[in-house]
Amino acid sequence: MGRRILIVDDDIDTADILRDALRRRDFDVDSVYSAADCLHQLRVGSFEIVITDIQMPVMNGIELCEKLKEQHSHVLAIVLTGVGNLDHAISAIRAGAFDFLTKPASVDAVTFAIARAFEHQQLRHELKHLRTMAKPSLIDQMIGRSSALSECVDMIQRVSTTDTTVLITGESGTGKELVARAIHNLSSRRDLPFIAINCAAIPPQLLESELFGHVKGAFTDASSSRQGLFVDAKGGTVFLDEIAEMPFDMQVKLLRVLQERKVRPVGSDNEIAFDARVIAATNRDLEHEVEERRFREDLFYRINVLQIAVPPLRARSDDVLVLAQYFLERGAARNNKAVEGISSAAARLLVDYDWPGNVRELENCMERAVAMCKLSEVTIDDLPRRLIASRAALVMSPASRQEMITLQEMERRYIRHVLKLFKGNKTHAAKALGIDRRSLYRRMREPDFLESEPVS
Repeated sequence: MGRRILIVDDDIDTADILRDALRRRDFDVDSVYSAADCLHQLRVGSFEIVITDIQMPVMNGIELCEKLKEQHSHVLAIVLTGVGNLDHAISAIRAGAFDFLTKPASVDAVTFAIARAFEHQQLRHELKHLRTMAKPSLIDQMIGRSSALSECVDMIQRVSTTDTTVLITGESGTGKELVARAIHNLSSRRDLPFIAINCAAIPPQLLESELFGHVKGAFTDASSSRQGLFVDAKGGTVFLDEIAEMPFDMQVKLLRVLQERKVRPVGSDNEIAFDARVIAATNRDLEHEVEERRFREDLFYRINVLQIAVPPLRARSDDVLVLAQYFLERGAARNNKAVEGISSAAARLLVDYDWPGNVRELENCMERAVAMCKLSEVTIDDLPRRLIASRAALVMSPASRQEMITLQEMERRYIRHVLKLFKGNKTHAAKALGIDRRSLYRRMREPDFLESEPVS
């Protein structure tokens, strides 16, 4: 027999039918027919999950969820209702419900929700150990326990022992600069400068001067000579972030610099030798950029000697809570607030969310949560509404006009879902979608693609 479940529904037949069906699946289930009876049973018995209807007399299901949250916080509530309304879903989750199902819910759907609830019980126990785990490892701030992160860390340690050019790839917000700094800090150049430059943030006409330097009078406002970043590195590391944004003519000059290990300042006839390791990073698919003739093929092969692919946060689900606790503790210390942990309900939302903005989005989310938090732990009410909506929205079967979305939005969500299944591999995703890779890239470049809500 499994752990104990209590069904609450004023419709006796409905409650007993579901009870008997779950018993046939080896669950330990009882049924009662009012919220008051439910609260009484919880006082005299031991239950881990309550499955409740919403529309009941005297005390409805949402009010019952609030009572459970106050008096029996260890019990998880799964809400069933005949009204598939998004407002009801959000209200129930805000009241403390763990999950939300629309009637008529199949026994399979209820069983799946119960299985997730029991997994969540285990999650509650893990939350107690987060503080001891949310500490930076040997590689500063590379926090987590997932296999995806372990592979990345292993690659960092291996390439740090060499002096070869490294290309770091990954979506925006995954921590590519953190990886570059880790490589530098573990290398023999650790005591020398680490100089980072965002190629997308420097105007094209100034980028050459920033990288290679200039002589006095080389252009307007060049009132004195200055060394570029390659020379300033003085034996350290130069990190070229967003290298795919570098203008095409600058790519030619950078290729020569990497080949000759010399720079020619703007306006000078002389070359200056430099000693610096070069690490580049991009959030684009450089092979595709080469195919589209936006990035030089010879430069691509020059910088792609060793490549580290930084995994997106959705591929590191085991790391979400550890990172969240780390950001929480850092934010609490910075703001001098006595916030120590994360409620189990909030933790479940964090784990279930898709994190299109990756670690950067999670960091911003926890910074907001600390600012909003009024208790000793972060609750659902402290999290952005988009996390709640992504959990509760029943987008494939809207029950009202307010829940409907456009076909374009549905397409965006489905594409993001397929990309998630193929762990970001755009070639495989395009094949599964029945479109060519160029069409997939065109859809991904649409302004609202990243802002669209992920499919759960």
